Amino acid sequence: MSKCNITKKKIDAFMTFGKMPLANGFLKKIDFKKEKFYNLDVGFNEKISLFQVLGVPKFSNTVYKNYPFFTNKSVYMIRHFKKCAKWIKNNFLDFKSNLIEIGSNDGTMIKNFNNSSINAIGVDPAPNVVSFARKNGVKTYNIFFNSKNIYKLKKYYKSTKVIYAANVFCHIKDLIDVIKCVDYLLSSDGYFIFEEPYLGSMYKNISYDQLYDEHIYMFSASSILRIFQLYDFELIDIQSQITHGGSVRYIISRKNKNLIKKNVNKFLKYEDLNNISNIEGCLKFKNDCEMSRELILNKIKKLKKKNKSICGYAATAKSTTVLNYCGVGNELIECIYDTSEEKIGKYSPGMHIPILPMKDFKKSNFDYAYLFAWNHKKEIFGKEKKFKKKGGKWLCHVKI
Repeated sequence: MSKCNITKKKIDAFMTFGKMPLANGFLKKIDFKKEKFYNLDVGFNEKISLFQVLGVPKFSNTVYKNYPFFTNKSVYMIRHFKKCAKWIKNNFLDFKSNLIEIGSNDGTMIKNFNNSSINAIGVDPAPNVVSFARKNGVKTYNIFFNSKNIYKLKKYYKSTKVIYAANVFCHIKDLIDVIKCVDYLLSSDGYFIFEEPYLGSMYKNISYDQLYDEHIYMFSASSILRIFQLYDFELIDIQSQITHGGSVRYIISRKNKNLIKKNVNKFLKYEDLNNISNIEGCLKFKNDCEMSRELILNKIKKLKKKNKSICGYAATAKSTTVLNYCGVGNELIECIYDTSEEKIGKYSPGMHIPILPMKDFKKSNFDYAYLFAWNHKKEIFGKEKKFKKKGGKWLCHVKI
């Protein structure tokens, strides 16, 4: 049981994924005995239709000391943010407008405003990605976006036209604090624009790997509408995105400042009809997850009995949930190939599968590769055509 940050209501778990290490807690062999675990339980607040991870461990913030994810590693995401920046500039910004990105990572999004009249800045808690961003000319504050640090942004008080975030709002436990900070910075005619993996897509894909210590909430139009209504904001538009296996971009403004687009009501009706806004959807998801786990585990074990070799492709944060929930260790998946220097030479959290450099994947002769970065499948399949030509096959718990 845990309390919802928004309503202070006690929320019971409707499902547990068992003991789980930090999703990005890739570690050296010497640190195996020091590894910490927590119970990955999920619950649903029916009052505001909010799906959430319960009891996030306090030690999870340590991952930001040397964050292993860099946005610029994905050509697709570079293109996505370039297109997004153009859309924001054309629809929401004026000459010399202020724009702040929360969780700006390596500056991939913000740098699209370099050499323009827009005063764009980033905010991110990870020193390593901030250092990279600054070297690329992106003005970035190395802080958590919260009320303790908001004074450092006081010159943007009530004068920020757009506050943007991508795959960040769902990572922050104290949503009320974030909304208060947005209120502090946003101009009277400003917009809070953010995109997140969509609860409806997670249900459809049975992509339970979206859930881990850093990814606390799975939002829907229903939950976003109800949360922001409590703080004199309203959801004025909503757009579907294909990123992360199905995401949604939410456009928020102060109440009674803009007309609400028809898209919002369309989404709300869809969510009611498909049990995305109620507990029934959660209970079906639980059954779907248990079936998915049984199917993929049985498939891997059958392949190993036939002496088939299996590796993993991309040591994502999401892979931690899959491997630990399904109980898949290095006796089933021999290694995981990855591009991140911060992970190579280390071991996967919990199941301790060795992480090897991606360049070695092309030289390998594995029969199967488990695609953990399934949300980037199009980009990956394009790069790894030789694997399939050699007779290699892909595995995943999500349909690919």
